[in-house]
Amino acid sequence: MKLCVIPARGGSKRIPGKNIKAFNGKPMVAYSIGAAMQSGCFDNIIVSTDDQEIAEIAKKYGAEVPFIRPEELANDMAGTLPVIKHAIEWFVQYESAPSEVCCLYATAPFVQAQTLQKAYRQLQDTKAEYCFTVTSFPFPIQRAIKVNAENRVQMFYPEKFNARSQDLEDAYHDAGQFYWGQAKAFLALKPLFSEHASPYVLPRHLVQDIDTAEDWKRAELMYQVLTKTGELE
Repeated sequence: MKLCVIPARGGSKRIPGKNIKAFNGKPMVAYSIGAAMQSGCFDNIIVSTDDQEIAEIAKKYGAEVPFIRPEELANDMAGTLPVIKHAIEWFVQYESAPSEVCCLYATAPFVQAQTLQKAYRQLQDTKAEYCFTVTSFPFPIQRAIKVNAENRVQMFYPEKFNARSQDLEDAYHDAGQFYWGQAKAFLALKPLFSEHASPYVLPRHLVQDIDTAEDWKRAELMYQVLTKTGELE
């Protein structure tokens, strides 16, 4: 059994009501639910939440909400892996044990059904324990600088000052869309950013973190352009 878990707790502080705030006319969580349904990958698509309003909206758009997330997994310090582990354990106890699980973020309006499908195939083909989306940094991280307490500039890697950009190794970061994984890996809380994972690389123009009001505005504009150009389904 393949399970999709969409974590969507209430109480977002930087963007109040973030998971159900209207994004280009629909609640944010509706995009993730829609992509999961369209992919045809899953036997069950659930939303793990502690918030009754989120639960009702999730059900309206086609997801199941078989339980209310316990309080200890609904605070600012709760990590993703324990939340997914809890959902798997609930299914083991009350339904049937999943074999593969996808943690799909509620704030991923750029996620596409075909990406979920391809990443699942990659998980199987590579025999990895996880497969998740990444994208490349637009600037070499070896040339990154910081501002110190004296308001002066320092390089993180001063030994790379004279290196040519084309000679520096590419670096990637989590694209913040989803994590496919073997249920047993989630249950064991195996780390995601490790040799257990195979990366599914996305182009940078299909990736946008949404943590601030500025991010939100940028993401809405990106979505409008990408929809017009046919790059989003």
